[in-house]
Amino acid sequence: MSDFTVTTEAGRIDKVLAEHEPDLSRSQAAKWLADGAVLVNGATVPAKYKVQPGDRIAITPPTPVPLEAVAQPMPLDIVYEDDQLLVVNKPQGLVVHPAPGHPDQTLVNGLLAHADFSAINDVIRPGIVHRIDKDTSGLLMVAKTPQALASLSAQLKAKTTIREYWAIVHGTFREATGTIDAPLGRDPKDRKKQAVVVGGRHAVTHFTVLEQFNRYALVKCVLETGRTHQIRVHMAYINHPVAGDSLYAPRVTLPGAGQFLHARTLGFVHPTTGELLTFSREVPPLFAKTLADLRAGIDRTQKIR
Repeated sequence: MSDFTVTTEAGRIDKVLAEHEPDLSRSQAAKWLADGAVLVNGATVPAKYKVQPGDRIAITPPTPVPLEAVAQPMPLDIVYEDDQLLVVNKPQGLVVHPAPGHPDQTLVNGLLAHADFSAINDVIRPGIVHRIDKDTSGLLMVAKTPQALASLSAQLKAKTTIREYWAIVHGTFREATGTIDAPLGRDPKDRKKQAVVVGGRHAVTHFTVLEQFNRYALVKCVLETGRTHQIRVHMAYINHPVAGDSLYAPRVTLPGAGQFLHARTLGFVHPTTGELLTFSREVPPLFAKTLADLRAGIDRTQKIR
């Protein structure tokens, strides 16, 4: 159980709960309210209740139901596949694996309907070696055997994989390239965010400016480490947040379906053949259209939230 007192005007109770609990969606918050798991000043309230300064909110989360991923057929953009692994091009908006608030309709659910992962003993993330955020698109490598999982995980840990992202970011650069070496951890002021913090986990991002526009730039980011929200936080840290990012970009930014961030190139050594495999996929249509507009001098900046 947790409780807290609201000190400022905060809006609807379901929105307040979703902001306070990082893994809670607004729809799940509404269910908690309907089930009586949330009390405001000792009483139940509807999801549309407007929280007032001084309101005391008490949360007693329901006992979690054990998650287990089930097969759910869905269209998948499989870039490469053999008996050991596959590479998939994840669309923007798709969660990688089940979690509280996202129990199904994730990439893992689709993968389970596509291939056999029974040799890997993981009911939530079978074969998942690394993740990309829900609103980031692009390439993921997925292991189909314990041998492949061990090999690909070891390559990630040794920093020998190739992971290159393209991003549209705010601002004008003075430098053509750079390296951001800044430790990351949970933002002490906002549990939903990551931040550069003293004592955080080592994190390094290398960037190259590919194109400079009037108020934005197209950059290539190469990950040396793979921390949560790493590129998004690092670029915001140097005052070049990823456009469209609902957590780290300004409210006045390029409209889209989330951050303009795409895992464009992925490379690794095959676990059994020893061959270096490298794959690339172009940015999705909305990203490409926004780039075309910027190249033509069309700036669609607007307040997005």
